[in-house]
Amino acid sequence: MAVIHRAAITPEPIAPRRGRYLTYTDHLMMVVVEFGDGPANEPDPPHSHPHEQVTYVAQGEVYFFIEDVRHKLGPGDMITVPPDAPHSIQLITPTACLVDTFTPLREDFLK
Repeated sequence: MAVIHRAAITPEPIAPRRGRYLTYTDHLMMVVVEFGDGPANEPDPPHSHPHEQVTYVAQGEVYFFIEDVRHKLGPGDMITVPPDAPHSIQLITPTACLVDTFTPLREDFLK
């Protein structure tokens, strides 16, 4: 069992004004991504991966694109991303916080 207190950690920078922190078990990974670079004029470049993904919007509003279909999401909303589906986000608000869960683990996030 692991307990992670947000106040005790510094998110890993992944881009200017974006950071993440995570925890994982043998088969499941949770990643909190904090964004401070919105609103954006265009979506981030799309990407895909072989992992199943569920995203929960903890704070802010985003457009979430899956295979070029745009979904507007706000606090409390969730979306599922099938394996290998191209997806991206576009921040609507100045800040946002997304909670992503993945299975299997995103080994690339552990390097």
